[in-house]
Amino acid sequence: GSITTADGSALVKLGNTTVICGVKAELAAPAVDSANKGYIVPNVELPSLCAERFRSGPPGEEAQAASQFIADVIENSQMIVKEDLCIANGKLAWVLYCDIICLDYDGNLLDASVFALLAALKNVQLPLVTINEETGLSEVNLKQKNPLVIRKHPIATSFAIFDDTLLIVDPTAEEEDLATGTVTIVTDEEGRLCSVHKPGGSPLTGAKLQDCITRAITRHKEVKKLIDKVIKSITPK
Repeated sequence: GSITTADGSALVKLGNTTVICGVKAELAAPAVDSANKGYIVPNVELPSLCAERFRSGPPGEEAQAASQFIADVIENSQMIVKEDLCIANGKLAWVLYCDIICLDYDGNLLDASVFALLAALKNVQLPLVTINEETGLSEVNLKQKNPLVIRKHPIATSFAIFDDTLLIVDPTAEEEDLATGTVTIVTDEEGRLCSVHKPGGSPLTGAKLQDCITRAITRHKEVKKLIDKVIKSITPK
């Protein structure tokens, strides 16, 4: 709840990496081919202020790849079912714009982005919207707000690979630059795999990958506990 003008927000620090996520909800007509679904539009920004390696201007390759990764995680994990965002079939649905902005970059952007997205979505309160049958117009009741239905809690765990012999969890920017590859494992609270993201680099044996998955499941419990604790602390009694 760190951004008061957003419908939901969260600030996450992982070591020196700092990421903030703001969620803005708008009303729109659903697409013709999916009349009962809303939209989730994630966008990761890496402004030039967060690290020297980024330039101002249109989003670079790393920001685009991160945005696509977040979109895949939302889709694969089914954290939010798009049908839940539909208000009136074929007429009105919610659009959630999830802007993830890196304020300080020191490696492991994907983990921090997934944490910030999940925490921000859990912070969202949407007003009650009904459609007046006589006029056909939507009516928004700001006094009655409901949280989003979050069905799954995906958490990402990234590893830096050094020649398939050494794995480092939660790498810093320096470790990422020195590594021969990276891999990001996303799991949900039931220990199921939502995504394995490995953009090239040195290969990984099945046994090593299994090690990563086991570690990711353990870390999921730690992060989920932390998010629940923070949300509980800011919820009005």
